[in-house]
Amino acid sequence: MIGEHSSKAYDHDLEAIRSKVLLMGGMVETQFLDAMTCFRIGNQERAERVIREDDAVNQLEVQLDDQCSHLIVRRQPAANDLRTIMATIKVITDLERIGDEAAKIARTAKSLHSRGAVTVNHYEMVRNIATATSDMLHDALDAFARNDHTQALALIAQDAIIDHEFRTIMRNLITFMMEDPRTISAALDTMWVAKAIERIGDHAKNIAEYVIYVVEGIDIRHSRAVAAGEGIKED
Repeated sequence: MIGEHSSKAYDHDLEAIRSKVLLMGGMVETQFLDAMTCFRIGNQERAERVIREDDAVNQLEVQLDDQCSHLIVRRQPAANDLRTIMATIKVITDLERIGDEAAKIARTAKSLHSRGAVTVNHYEMVRNIATATSDMLHDALDAFARNDHTQALALIAQDAIIDHEFRTIMRNLITFMMEDPRTISAALDTMWVAKAIERIGDHAKNIAEYVIYVVEGIDIRHSRAVAAGEGIKED
């Protein structure tokens, strides 16, 4: 009876943490979308709001880290359950960093539009990569919510597409700057935004990898097979 009671208490505590993690995920998703809107139309007020919201995301990270630490101490979870908690802590860290990248985009958008330095079609340069990354982040959070390792594995291959798109953007922007020095300021800002988007894609991929770790018990980070799209071999 004691073991059953302890298990139910652990499940309740873990579900409360997972719910907050998904809340945090929704917050950074909105941050990213709002930041990209700022980059497109130059809404200074919205940019300030995105930057302020990063503080709320940071506070939630601290709260969740504390809850996870207390859960380990109080419930002393077995190996499988401990794996879930450790993966959740890593997801929290990645979400916080996504919030940081969204705030960077908002700051860059604010600076770009305040200077009136829109001499290249800055938003169109990153529109495709931003859409792909937003979709990837949403799907990674969905995979985390449902412990869907199949969806998570499919997402990892998408990161290579985003990386390829990022490299294409860099080449195009360098060409713009070489051909017309007047575009340098705006092109550099667009580079910083593209890099921030690419980093958000990396963090979304990390979340997908943690889902696979929880479900399969396999750490596929830095795996050449997965990077090549070969997937996980099943017994």
